[in-house]
Amino acid sequence: VQLVESGGGLVQPGGSLRLSCAAFGFTSSRYLMSWYRQVPGKEREFVATTTSDGSTTNYADSVKGRFTISRDNAKNMVYLQMNSLKPEDTAVYYCKVPGLNLWGKGTLVTVSS
Repeated sequence: VQLVESGGGLVQPGGSLRLSCAAFGFTSSRYLMSWYRQVPGKEREFVATTTSDGSTTNYADSVKGRFTISRDNAKNMVYLQMNSLKPEDTAVYYCKVPGLNLWGKGTLVTVSS
């Protein structure tokens, strides 16, 4: 049972990235899934969440209107589309299944010119 994030990298301010989270060993469609992020030296913070069927989403105020969480249950995948990126979005981004207390290892996003 694991989550594997991918898609991080270096992007200029104003740019876009799409993160992916692949679920292995369980049926992710049964669970609410979330994205969190963490800057070194700071607490991990909530970014976005989606219900099991993808019908309802919720976002941190800091990313609302810029980030979009989505999922493809047929592929056991969750995505985070990040637009209009800012330097303060720089962090390690983690996928989480709250119902299983399961975390991925994270993917680093760096927003810098």
